[in-house]
Amino acid sequence: MKYLRILILIAVCSPASAAELLRHAFIFRPAPLTVRDTDTIVRKRSISVGVNYGSDAMFFGRVGPITYPYFSADVVYNFKSGFFAYGSALRLIGYNTSVDEVDLGGGYLYHPTRQFSGAVSYNRFIFNKEERIIESATSNDVNWKNSYDWGPVKSTVTLDYLFGKSSDFFMTVTHSKYFETKGNIFDDKDYLSFNPGFSFIVGTQNFVQRYSVDHQERLAAINIYKFGSGQSTGFNNGRLNVLNYSFKIPIAYNRPHYTFELAYKYSIPVNVEGALENKHESFINASFFYIFY
Repeated sequence: MKYLRILILIAVCSPASAAELLRHAFIFRPAPLTVRDTDTIVRKRSISVGVNYGSDAMFFGRVGPITYPYFSADVVYNFKSGFFAYGSALRLIGYNTSVDEVDLGGGYLYHPTRQFSGAVSYNRFIFNKEERIIESATSNDVNWKNSYDWGPVKSTVTLDYLFGKSSDFFMTVTHSKYFETKGNIFDDKDYLSFNPGFSFIVGTQNFVQRYSVDHQERLAAINIYKFGSGQSTGFNNGRLNVLNYSFKIPIAYNRPHYTFELAYKYSIPVNVEGALENKHESFINASFFYIFY
């Protein structure tokens, strides 16, 4: 299990996440894998690949006016030093486009003590000309994630600065508890793991206004864009606010070289401003990851 640590930390080090990041949490946005961070990371050169499914694309507690289920494929190269580089491609389900988004980035993982770990990374988002999903209002993310395992609960604070057509700052706080089965499932090399958690996001939401400006015709056509005194320019999207509360219940089947995870997430958006009328929503995500040495 220890040699999966580098893959796991990369999977949760970015927005998304956020995002949790369901969408967008780095390249493994839909259902980041989680394991105990109380053991020492084994520095190994490796390549990990993953495929993911998400029932809707979420970006820092916000979704677009249309539900966008998606598939994505990811590749991560881990260096012994703790540095990593990755690439990801995403395709929305139900559209003729072959690729809707490509993500590129890299960063560094650190684990100074048994309880404390973290990662810093840069992520570049590249969208096709349709720019359907809400995160297309930005294109760059600088991410810093730190976790501390208290024993009864693990606390994680993730800071994101996003810039491009709009600029925003986010802080995501997560409290989770990891545990796994003691007995074997099919043989002595597999086990189930669970990592239920609660998260909240504080940040600005200039990206909502930018998205509404870029998609006025589309939003107006489906009766979401607000005109007159209620239009999006009347809101202070640059003010820090709590944006979202969420609860997540992931379950993963683990073997020495691969992990399959299924996760349910319930999202409660708050302080919704601008053109997007978000509501409480449930998400289903499935992920498969394989690591090569």
